[in-house]
Amino acid sequence: MSDQSESGMVCVRCHVAGRVQGVFFRASARHEAQRLGIKGYAKNLHDGRVEVVACGSVSAVGELREWLRKGPANAVVSGVSCAVIDFHDYPQFVVG
Repeated sequence: MSDQSESGMVCVRCHVAGRVQGVFFRASARHEAQRLGIKGYAKNLHDGRVEVVACGSVSAVGELREWLRKGPANAVVSGVSCAVIDFHDYPQFVVG
């Protein structure tokens, strides 16, 4: 499938840097994504970052992107980079 932003749906891949592993970042991201109706995943990367793929409405994905900039209480986010990717209809939001 392709970018579906014209239909109001979008997928982004974000990389979150900082103290984001071992602070419940992925579980908290899943909670936020589920609250917003977003599907995709969050997983730790070997370099210490967290990768988040989020697919849903443009407005909901925008809200999650803002949340990623601060994360849960124990996280210290030093940077977030996101890019629009091809749309994929994930069944749910999972932690990997």
